[in-house]
Amino acid sequence: MTMLFDLRQLGRKGSGTLRDEHVDRTFRAADFAASAVEDEAYKVVAPVHLVMDVHKDGEAYRASGRVSTTLELECGRCLEPFTVPVDSAFELRYVPEPVAHVDGEAEREVAEDDLATSYYKEDAIDLGELMHEQFVLALPMKPLCSEACKGLCAQCGTNLNLATCDCRATWTDSRLAALEGLLNTKKE
Repeated sequence: MTMLFDLRQLGRKGSGTLRDEHVDRTFRAADFAASAVEDEAYKVVAPVHLVMDVHKDGEAYRASGRVSTTLELECGRCLEPFTVPVDSAFELRYVPEPVAHVDGEAEREVAEDDLATSYYKEDAIDLGELMHEQFVLALPMKPLCSEACKGLCAQCGTNLNLATCDCRATWTDSRLAALEGLLNTKKE
């Protein structure tokens, strides 16, 4: 299934002056497995529903809509997989991809409008890239299967949500061993 939206189709329906297009597509979760980068922090595990309106404004296009699915993440404490629903609204401005930079071109500061600006090339918007961006923005800063997750034992690696262990939970700093020796002599 193609994940490109052909911008040339705007204006082809009816009188040829249509400047808006409504997109309502559902992609299979498997469509994202092949394009996933190895170091991604998520896996798409449910169909992805994309609804958006595209409006032509000269050379630029405005895309606004919503993407929803379910992602599988790894808990940051216990390393067990868990799912997170995603329902992300977006509003992006697409402009033609700039020509390759020539050496010596001055750097420019990123303006606030640039944060909501994306690029299209060859008269198409890459919907896969748009959805990937929304998934990454929806990820929690610290993925946890639950706020009460106990994590793993630092000594033996037991998942403390599922079992207990007999490991000693205290931590000693070897640099303070001499001071501990002083405390032990005073007790005697």
